[in-house]
Amino acid sequence: QVQLVESGGGLVQAGGSLRVSCAASGVTFSNYIMGWFRQGPRKEREFVAAISYSGNSRYYADSVKGRFTISRDNAKNTVYLQMSSLKPEDTAVYYCAADRIHRWGAGSPATSDFGSWGRGTQVTVSS
Repeated sequence: QVQLVESGGGLVQAGGSLRVSCAASGVTFSNYIMGWFRQGPRKEREFVAAISYSGNSRYYADSVKGRFTISRDNAKNTVYLQMSSLKPEDTAVYYCAADRIHRWGAGSPATSDFGSWGRGTQVTVSS
C-alpha cells in the first residue's frame, strides 16, 4: 500500500500562487496514477487534477483549467500541484490520491477511482 503525505498548504491572498506537494513511499511510484482532489467547507470531495504514470497525460477539472498545473517527479516520488490565480472558492483541504490502474473513461475521475489517499493539506485563499 502506498503512503502519501501532502505538504505546502497555507494561507494566500486571492490572485496569489501556491504549490502543494505529495510525497509517496512504500511502492514503485512510477507504477501509480496520481491525482489531487479537494474538499471545501460543507462540500463533497471533488476532482482537481490527475497525471499519468510517466506524466505525459494530465487531466483537469474545468474549474481549475488554465490556473493549476499538475506535475510529477518519479525520481523523487513526488507529485505537485502548482496553483495560480487563486480564488476564495479554491479554499479547501487538498488531498493526494494514488492508484495502480487508470480506472476512469471519459469525463473526470471519481474518488472511487483511487485506492490510496493522503490526509490532506489546508489551502485557504483570502479575499
